[in-house]
Amino acid sequence: MKNFDPKKKTVVIGMSGGVDSSVTAALLKEQGLDCIGVYMKNWSEDFGDYGCTWAEDAEDARKVAQQLDIPFYVWNFEKEYYDKVVEYFLREYAAGRTPNPDVMCNSEIKFKVFLNKALALGADFVATGHYARIVERESWSVNMENPDVSRITYHLMKGVDPAKDQSYFLYTLKQGQLAKILFPIGGYKKQEIRNMARDLNLPNAEKKDSQGICFIGKINVTEFLREHVKARAGEIVTTTGQSLGNHTGLPFYTLGQREGIGIGGQGPYYVAGKDFDSNRLIVTNNQQDPMLWKKEFTMTDVSWVSDEPQLPFRAGVSIRYHHPDYEAKVEEAENSKQKSELKITFDDPQRAITPGQAAVIYDGDECLGGGVIERIL
Repeated sequence: MKNFDPKKKTVVIGMSGGVDSSVTAALLKEQGLDCIGVYMKNWSEDFGDYGCTWAEDAEDARKVAQQLDIPFYVWNFEKEYYDKVVEYFLREYAAGRTPNPDVMCNSEIKFKVFLNKALALGADFVATGHYARIVERESWSVNMENPDVSRITYHLMKGVDPAKDQSYFLYTLKQGQLAKILFPIGGYKKQEIRNMARDLNLPNAEKKDSQGICFIGKINVTEFLREHVKARAGEIVTTTGQSLGNHTGLPFYTLGQREGIGIGGQGPYYVAGKDFDSNRLIVTNNQQDPMLWKKEFTMTDVSWVSDEPQLPFRAGVSIRYHHPDYEAKVEEAENSKQKSELKITFDDPQRAITPGQAAVIYDGDECLGGGVIERIL
């Protein structure tokens, strides 16, 4: 954990109205920090039959802050959110990729816009209810001219609850950011946090965890995309070339998808590929179809938490949230047209490696960094 003098430190806490961020605030208040609660208003638009719950969530956060006797504010980041997250989300789907908006939300909003505003107002730290840990380590210089010079490095670690670990979404964090961030609940399991909320009699102690995309919430993603992304209908074919019907637009499907394909027959069918040249959706009813299982891919937009490791090396790589980090070789990609494109080769084939998703690299419990899946090899 970070070392600090709580008597002199101010922390701005991102309070979503949920249990995790509420217990985060309670723990930091208990430690004696000068706490300020902030609700980030990123999205307020209703969509179809789904109403945005921002007002209800903000009120839940306000009630918790009032009970904890800490100041509370609402900061409006809707413009920044639309520009940085929503447009990215729609742009990637329009290009036939499957993006991860939660990674972009953390990178561009929570730990850039929010963090920078808090620090500009005089805060020492920001804190959120993420299930992840930050470990501070000290190393001494090997320079004999200055043998007493030490260097502090910050290491991003998985949360101790494997079912809730969120380090996957945080791989873009850098040293300067980690030095100013607190993740108080990363060392606890979810049930412990829920029990703390009950013991503290927090007004939202029984509130269910939020689901869905970070800015849209619990809605039908395909319905949302149809309202914002133009696409052409085309043919659905099996991996053996059999025609099964028509799809409604390639951007509305993702690799490995089973539900919502809209075909009958000898199913269930899974999306195995998307042929943009012929506008065909490729499916299979064989769960072991080689098109679904691949070992190699490249990744771009690579970001390292600390110093860039020397290539090649072996590590655990996760290709989607809650996907185990399986053993793989990490090396520089050959004949790459992209700058700093890496090649990942798993020891064993993995199901539905999906362009646009994050690939996150681990050394045991430590998150080393990651990037965006670019090409399946």
